[in-house]
Amino acid sequence: MNDVLGTKREGPGAEKPGRVTIRTVAADAGVSVSAVSKVLRNAYGVSDSLKARVTASIEKLGYRPNASARGMRGRSYTLGVLLSDIRNPFFSEIMAGINTALTDTPYQPLLGVSNSAIGVEQALIDAMIDRQMDGLVFIAPRMDPVAIDAVARKIPSVVIGLHRPTEELFDTVNNDDVTGAEQVVDYLVSQGHSAIAHMSLDLPPDERQAVPFQREKGYLQAMNRHGLARHIRVVYAEHSPKARQKARELLSAPDRPDAVFCWTDACAFESISAAIELGLRVPDDVAIVGYDNSPPCDLAQNSLTSVDQSGRQLGAETARMLMERIEGRTRAEHFVVEPRLVVRGSTRNA
Repeated sequence: MNDVLGTKREGPGAEKPGRVTIRTVAADAGVSVSAVSKVLRNAYGVSDSLKARVTASIEKLGYRPNASARGMRGRSYTLGVLLSDIRNPFFSEIMAGINTALTDTPYQPLLGVSNSAIGVEQALIDAMIDRQMDGLVFIAPRMDPVAIDAVARKIPSVVIGLHRPTEELFDTVNNDDVTGAEQVVDYLVSQGHSAIAHMSLDLPPDERQAVPFQREKGYLQAMNRHGLARHIRVVYAEHSPKARQKARELLSAPDRPDAVFCWTDACAFESISAAIELGLRVPDDVAIVGYDNSPPCDLAQNSLTSVDQSGRQLGAETARMLMERIEGRTRAEHFVVEPRLVVRGSTRNA
């Protein structure tokens, strides 16, 4: 009997009883194994009728490609996505954009979460490379730039949240963080605020191309442009719960600011909580602005004014660029989206 139907076959190449293979699919669809392979790879030139026949057989038989075997042949069709912090609500928007862009492609994203620990980041990357993933996405990495360069030499890579516009080894995807921060200060000044503080994330010198520093740079530029240098105040805080404690210290000080611009929405939510705990009214006693325009901003209890940086678009562009890298593009691409301030109830005139 024909062994492509999964019947017993002697020797080391024998298929396991009941296992559905690419040959099983080819026999059921009445096509060649190479034709099934082309459909699975979403190869150029596959006709709609062939795709329909093969897809119907795949669904009928419940066929699942062997990812490890595909990896040994050159493609595993898996993409590693390295998140620095799974608690950041904005990252879910990026992931939604990545998933949408990968629809109707053979690629699947697999997540690794580092919690901003550099050693964990490197261990996750090594594991992803060992598992023959075809490409890597870094979302707000904390690694040394030299370490990222070393990874990009081994595997196609795209980095979100790192401003290196002259980089050649990998692609970058960002919003214009300096402009976004300036928009915040400009708006707060237009609403009568002058004592505007900024909550940021303290970074070592080798991370000055990262998002927090770029937003701090925009804040400083705008405050100086408006003649408010004497009111400049930058407070550094790690992620929750330290951000709330820093916000409490800032808002309970005798010289309390009348507005606080936070480098992320997550930090701004902590600041709103701190203000409420201190009996302050938002925005009457203190205006609060975030950055990301993540979904929780729109909830009534938050009503957070925030900078929109089109998270889903960033994710979609990242997936597109990474697939192009995998297909052989070597010229670096650096995508930047323009930010937009979305005004809500945490500031005046919402």
